[in-house]
Amino acid sequence: MEKQNQTLRKVPTLSLSHYTKGTEAERSKFIEQLFIGMKEYGFIVLKDHDVSADLLKQAYLILEKFYQLSDTKKRSYISELGGGQRGYTAFGKEHAKGSPVMDLKEFWHVGREVADSHAFAKYYPKNIWPDDSVAEFRPLFEKLFAQLEQAGIQMMEALTSPLKVEKNYFKGMVEEGNSILRLLHYPPIPEGTDPRCIRAAAHEDINFITILPAATQSGLQLKDRDGQWLDIESDFGTLIVDAGDMLARITNDVIPSTTHRVINPNDGTNKSRFSMPFFMHPHPESLLTCLPSCKGDGAKYADITAHEFLMQRLREIGLIK
Repeated sequence: MEKQNQTLRKVPTLSLSHYTKGTEAERSKFIEQLFIGMKEYGFIVLKDHDVSADLLKQAYLILEKFYQLSDTKKRSYISELGGGQRGYTAFGKEHAKGSPVMDLKEFWHVGREVADSHAFAKYYPKNIWPDDSVAEFRPLFEKLFAQLEQAGIQMMEALTSPLKVEKNYFKGMVEEGNSILRLLHYPPIPEGTDPRCIRAAAHEDINFITILPAATQSGLQLKDRDGQWLDIESDFGTLIVDAGDMLARITNDVIPSTTHRVINPNDGTNKSRFSMPFFMHPHPESLLTCLPSCKGDGAKYADITAHEFLMQRLREIGLIK
């Protein structure tokens, strides 16, 4: 894992334990710095959280094992429902919104499961799991999903104070939310690749916040509010947190969505890169409506449900028609 790049010198590196276990002064400072980081830079780096470093190490080993399976075997885990919401999505399938070329990646989605009788069952497909050839996959990634979700709930709760909503406002939206753990593999760049293609073209995420454990190789760049691309190479075990479109929408762009990309390796190594972003979503029937504290001269965006907005964006990036 790479060391944190100097370009992060101004971006807050926050201790989540200051919010969950700290003094009143530490909690207040965390809340202030989280809000400033998301508003002014678009992202923060998080340490002292409860996402297990050992679990992250195991997860990357399992990902490497899974992505060594044959293309035929991996494709057997593509969902018949389409849309890439669960299971495997093959290399070259997804593109950034507005991009004419495909991204150079393949990925697997782990999502929330609910009982058939649950009100949200119609929105949430059942997860797809590899067979016994990668037996550790399911218990490990179910555990990682839960740990990343808990960290996300805590951060969303911390944002309620500066956004002037009651403490459980976001918790009620995300606890049974349509959150996704994306297990990414960026293979070595194949010979003859269209020079316009990169591992992940510049885009903004759909969701509230994205929580990204440090990846196995460099390449992630975030665009700060001044339009400068920053190389993000965080220490193993830290979490990079950035704002997505849904948070931007309900805050009237007080917290703008963060543009980011993953560039191709330029150091001559051309190795595989593994990454595990957790996309925190509200539940499908949540209404994305402008928060009163952010209205200013008026809401920029019409009210829309989280499900409608998600479907709109999945069409834009080529995962559904």
